[in-house]
Parts: sequence; structure tokens; C-alpha cells
Amino acid sequence: MTYTRRQRSSLLYQIQYAIRNPDRIRPYVSRYARDLILRASAPDHVAYYREVMRSDVTEKSPYKAVGSPTEESWLRNGLLQFEYLLSHGLQPHHRVLEIGCGNLRAGWRIIEHLDAGNYYGLDISPDILLAANDTVVRYELQDKLPNLHLVRDLTFGWLPDAHFDVVHAHSVFSHTPLEIVEECFAHVGRILRPEGFFDFTFDRTELAEHQVLREDFYYRTETLVDLAAKHGLTARFMYDWEKNPHKQSKIRITL
Repeated sequence: MTYTRRQRSSLLYQIQYAIRNPDRIRPYVSRYARDLILRASAPDHVAYYREVMRSDVTEKSPYKAVGSPTEESWLRNGLLQFEYLLSHGLQPHHRVLEIGCGNLRAGWRIIEHLDAGNYYGLDISPDILLAANDTVVRYELQDKLPNLHLVRDLTFGWLPDAHFDVVHAHSVFSHTPLEIVEECFAHVGRILRPEGFFDFTFDRTELAEHQVLREDFYYRTETLVDLAAKHGLTARFMYDWEKNPHKQSKIRITL
């Protein structure tokens, strides 16, 4: 089972982790210093994480900015997401909304599979969306007319009612405070088709919920299930996803 057994935010855990992984000390210190700077300048979490993405794209690469240390792992992770959607009935005529589309790690395969104009990708980072445009060109997907949009929230106000068969968010809520998760839950039901579903991954803990440096957020399954119910949605834990070699867990929301 893929849940955190200890709170990564605790000082004891961090000391023990540093002893076991001395090579990670320098990157953590650098990340901590960046957090202090952004915490002082960013007015809210969206602005904060937009700057995190800008830093990662500039100083590392678009692959690393979306959590893939190499192009090979980027391809592997995207294929894992795509094949899971295929196994759950994704069809070319479906309309798909990908929240936090990044540089199209899974998106380019989804775009390739769908009929033209049926893919919508949203992200808060203009830098990673520029990289997404490069991915469209790289895989010659221009004729598929993907819709890529910069957003500042998850209210989806400009999207039509009951439009999407699939809404997909991979490794988004793992970087998102609960109030923004709830904002998504409050509005996603309006844009879902009656028979559609919304899949998202999250970092799962069975202990106290916590965050690390405002970038990594850990939630209990029941917290997210109950929050969905508050907004009239049905949420269930996807046990079949747990068979995959991925550290995050997955929940599916339906109307």
C-alpha cells in the first residue's frame, strides 16, 4: 500500500532522512531557501507555486519541473497514466480536461488518441505551458487542435456545463492545499457529463495530515471522500491503481 508511515514535516523524520540520504541534504537546503523567499513575496498559493514552476523550468528542465528526473521516466509515467485511462474506457470521441497538464507528460498521448479538439489542458504556469506547446510540435499533434489554457483558479467558469467525459489530475493535489482542492470539488461537477468521471492522484497518509515546505501535501483518504460528499459528489478509492509502480494513490469522483 502506498501511504506515508511517518510525517515528513517532523524534525525527527528529516534528521533521520538526512542521515540515510546525505546526498539529498544540499537540494533540500536549496529548496528550503527558495521557500523562504517565495513565502515572503507570493500573495497566495497559486502565485507561490507558479513561481516554483518558473524556477524548476528555468533551473532544471520541463521534465524535472513535472516530477520526472529524465525523459525516459517522463515517457514511462505518462504512459502509465494513459494506459490506465484506456483500461477504464477512454474513447476517441470523449472530451478530456486535464488539470495541471504540465508539458503534456500524459497529455500528448491523450491528444493523439482523441478526436481533434477534444483535449483541454489547464495549468497555472505559463512557463510549463510554453513547454507544452513544444511537446505538441515535437509529436506533430497540431491537427488535433489541443486546447491549452493558463488559469489562476479551479472554478472552470469559462467552460460549458456537462461538457467533459473525463477530468484528469495527476500529481496536482499532492501540491495543493485543501481550500483549493475544495474549490475544485465545488465546481467540477458542473462541467462533468452525467456518466463522466474525475480521477485525481494524491499523496496519502494514514497519520495526521501535513505539508512540507508548502509544496508537498499529504491527505487522508476519508478527508477527500468526505469533502467530495459535501459538494454532492461520490468519491471512491481506486484500488486497482495501487497495483501500479507509483507512489501516489488515486480517487475517482462521479456525480
